[in-house]
Amino acid sequence: MTRVFLLLATNIAVMVVLSIVCSILGVDRYLTQSGLNLGTLLLFSAVFGFGGAFISLLMSKFMAKHTMGARVITTPQNETETWLMQTVTKLAQRAEIGMPEVAIYEGPPNAFATGARRDASLVAVSTGLLQSMSRNEVEAVLGHEITHVSNGDMVTLTLIQGVVNTFVFFLARVIGYIVDKVVFRTERGVGPGYYIIMIVSQIVLGFLASAVVAWFSRRREFRADAGSANLLGQPQSMINALRRLGGLETQELPESLRASGIAGGKLSSLFASHPPIEVRIAALQGRDPSASF
Repeated sequence: MTRVFLLLATNIAVMVVLSIVCSILGVDRYLTQSGLNLGTLLLFSAVFGFGGAFISLLMSKFMAKHTMGARVITTPQNETETWLMQTVTKLAQRAEIGMPEVAIYEGPPNAFATGARRDASLVAVSTGLLQSMSRNEVEAVLGHEITHVSNGDMVTLTLIQGVVNTFVFFLARVIGYIVDKVVFRTERGVGPGYYIIMIVSQIVLGFLASAVVAWFSRRREFRADAGSANLLGQPQSMINALRRLGGLETQELPESLRASGIAGGKLSSLFASHPPIEVRIAALQGRDPSASF
């Protein structure tokens, strides 16, 4: 859950900051000085919407390391760290991606992968995961995270977030303009009501739009599970790892990291970044045809 939580939180924060900057620089006044120019507004919305998403993507590794307190392994200090590095190296070679940075962080069982490029990613596991799972199960979890990287899930997620941001940016200003004219009856340009309603609308719409990102995240989990099974040559280790996770108290990851974590949070199904574990196991066993990859 951590990767997606951090990405969404960072993205919403970046979008709000960009909106405030736009207001300070007079962009909103320019867009509304002669009535609302919808074509120009859509263009600005796309620039800032995709800009905010890609800024979040570029910050993802930095945010993950510092938010989770992850320690990147440069020189293995014990046998476990040596095994971890060797296992990630092997899986990365099988997946035909560059060697990720490998990190360990303190916390309950979980793991995540993040990064803007397939050949410059980060894979992190918690101490709780290493202590509570067998090595075959940990290897399956690592295969799951490596698959997220090889599938380019963070970039695809960013593109989807960019589209969502564009419409949030656009609709928030349309709503602000209409309310300012109809309710506050501003006759020339826009008044304070426009800026207040626009910011509030952007936050609310951004939260609702996160359901779209969460849906994509759930689809990616099925593919990552299947990818792990392919990298290991069998699905049983991934099934065992999921069963183990189902019986453990897992850690809630920050918003921007949730989509790439191995275990999801206890959110409503609409906003959950991960499908139920029993559904993921059924998909690996071929018992759930609705879980299309």
